[in-house]
Amino acid sequence: MTEAPRIAICPGSYDPITNGHVDVITRTAALFDDVVVGVVGNSRKSNSLFSLDERLEFISVATAHLSNVSAQPFYTLVVEFAQTIGAGTIVKGLRAISDFEYEFEMNQLNRKQAPSVESLYIMASPEYSFLSSSGVKELAAFGGNVEPYVHERVARRLHEELAR
Repeated sequence: MTEAPRIAICPGSYDPITNGHVDVITRTAALFDDVVVGVVGNSRKSNSLFSLDERLEFISVATAHLSNVSAQPFYTLVVEFAQTIGAGTIVKGLRAISDFEYEFEMNQLNRKQAPSVESLYIMASPEYSFLSSSGVKELAAFGGNVEPYVHERVARRLHEELAR
C-alpha cells in the first residue's frame, strides 16, 4: 500500500516571479512530493503587467531545475483550487510583519472555508526579505538593474515591456 503524494500549492500572482519566489518554491519542493505554483488568473488587486500565459512560462523557466514543480492557473478561491488538485497545504513566503498580518487574516478565512487545507509559512531568506514583484517592476521602470532579482528571461522582458 502506497501513501498518497504530499501535494502543496504556492499561490500568487507572480507578476513577475522573483528569485525570492523561486527560493520559497525550491524550499517547498524539498518538503513535498509535488508542488503546484498556482497563478491567480483573475486577481482583483492588480492589473498584471504580463499575461497569464507569460507568467506561467516565466515560472516554468525559473523552476526548470525542480522536477516536482509545475505551474497552473486558477480562477477560484485558493482553498477550492487546493482541494481540486489534491493539495493539503498552501505554502506562502513571509518577508515582514505586514506579510504576516495579511496572511494571518487570509489563513483564518481559508480555514473557515476548508478546515482540511493547512497553511505553511516559510520565512524569506535574508537576501530576499526586501524583494517584491512590485519593487522589481518599479526598479525596471526607472532603468535599474533587476538581473540580481529575477531570472534573466524575466529581466529581459521587463525592460522590453517597460521601455514602451
